[in-house]
Amino acid sequence: MKLTILGCYAATPRTITNPTAQVLEIRNRMFLIDCAEGTQVQLRKNKLRFSKINHIFISHLHGDHFYGLIGLISTFMLLNRQTDLHVYGPKGIKELILLQLRLGNSYTGYNLYFHELESKKSEVIFEDEKVVVKTIPLQHRIYTNGFLFQEKVGDRKLNLDAVNKYSIDSCYFQKIKNGKDLTTENGTTIPNVELTFDPIPPKSYAFCSDTVYDESIIPIIKNADVLYHESTFLESEADKAEKTMHSTAKEAATIALKANVKHLVLGHYSTRYSDIEHFKKEAEFIFSNTLLADDGKIFDFD
Repeated sequence: MKLTILGCYAATPRTITNPTAQVLEIRNRMFLIDCAEGTQVQLRKNKLRFSKINHIFISHLHGDHFYGLIGLISTFMLLNRQTDLHVYGPKGIKELILLQLRLGNSYTGYNLYFHELESKKSEVIFEDEKVVVKTIPLQHRIYTNGFLFQEKVGDRKLNLDAVNKYSIDSCYFQKIKNGKDLTTENGTTIPNVELTFDPIPPKSYAFCSDTVYDESIIPIIKNADVLYHESTFLESEADKAEKTMHSTAKEAATIALKANVKHLVLGHYSTRYSDIEHFKKEAEFIFSNTLLADDGKIFDFD
């Protein structure tokens, strides 16, 4: 599971920082999460292939989370994209994007599907044979969702020593990896546990931005391998966090601790702060396994 931070600062773009966008690569799928201004440039800087992005998840309709979307959709058109593109986001996102395309007389040559969200309860919004994505309802000034990406349990791993011992033909390998026992030609049943090892434990990634401190999300993100949680402010500006419906680094760490996640990644920093290391120091008092997002930073979670 690989996470590339394209932008992780709040509000306005700067020459040295970008607002929220990130790419999650999981089970050979590439998901774009939020799409602020500058996302295309950051994708190019990080040498991420545009053509591999087929699913875009938008948390909410504040500009620092989706103002780059129309540009990316238009660039896909200029690149003669043919593959379907799916956009998941709050109700109204379809109207916004289609109005811009219509007024610019710019229509995509590929199928553009909008999956508009309005439920305030967690729901599955994407699923295939390897990955499932659920919403994480968040509390912000407008309707907002986080997203939980979960790998499905994969195939069991062949125990090659056992397979060779029983001289098992390769035509049975997939059946064995699917967890089935094997019955030989003479009627002997070989239990699957003798032929395989447990599959690699599935990983999960929870993206939570923007939100006030909200313990109601804990059951949804419980035991996640990685939690990205906004930390717009330090505790010294907790009053501003409450007023603007954002979180502090301390609050993000508290959620991580109570949810028993393995890693906490902080982001969505207010640009009022000159040194983001203060966020890490504040969070580590509560949750030691804290990491700092920054533009262009790549995390590999094996």
